[in-house]
Amino acid sequence: MGMSFDEQIRLLSMVDILEPLSQEQLETLAQRYPDISLEAGQHLFTPQERSERLYFLKKGRVRIYRIAEGREVTLAMVEDGTVFGEMALTDQRLRDSFARAEEKSIVFAMDRQGVEDLILENPEVGLQITRLLTERLHVYEERLEALSVKQVPARLASLLLLLAEAEGVMTDGKQVRIPTRYTHEMLGTMIGSTRIGVTRAFGRLQDWGAVELRRRQIYLKEPEALKRLAEQAAPQEEET
Repeated sequence: MGMSFDEQIRLLSMVDILEPLSQEQLETLAQRYPDISLEAGQHLFTPQERSERLYFLKKGRVRIYRIAEGREVTLAMVEDGTVFGEMALTDQRLRDSFARAEEKSIVFAMDRQGVEDLILENPEVGLQITRLLTERLHVYEERLEALSVKQVPARLASLLLLLAEAEGVMTDGKQVRIPTRYTHEMLGTMIGSTRIGVTRAFGRLQDWGAVELRRRQIYLKEPEALKRLAEQAAPQEEET
């Protein structure tokens, strides 16, 4: 994408776990690990690729998903400034995943040895990696478990709480706005449902006064009520 070296360093410095590094250390990383440019819709890795790498997203957005019962199930939407690909380095059960760019993106990849060297040279970075990956894996586990034990409204409530935590913006001191305009089809891939199933579940959450849709953006009107709904199954069977 024709970025200058200074711009590469600037983007690299904004990756959360690399904040403790000095300018010189960032320059060394940039020289050692060249950028990978992705077009929207392009896969970075699939389950067939068993390379053990940790990816650093410098710019763009990447969707991590797997196929469950013939459907795409989104595990995470990775925003720029963070890392992903940790399944290859940690939990074997979650390795069967895809990573696809949702828009033009720039990443760089570090192999297992590179990650180990980085942690040995910078223990503070290692602590941040451990914390982030532990939290991420916990979210993945919860997402997959919810597919089998929760009804669609409860799964949608759980997802909206996660999205609010990751990107939510307070509006009037009480409501939380999710700035990204997620379609019902996209939300469906995140909870193992269909667009119709999400539309019905969203209607249920609106009827309960927990959420509201304005100008194609989702508002959490009663986050505490949404938390209670997320912990229970729907009172009757829902189509997925």
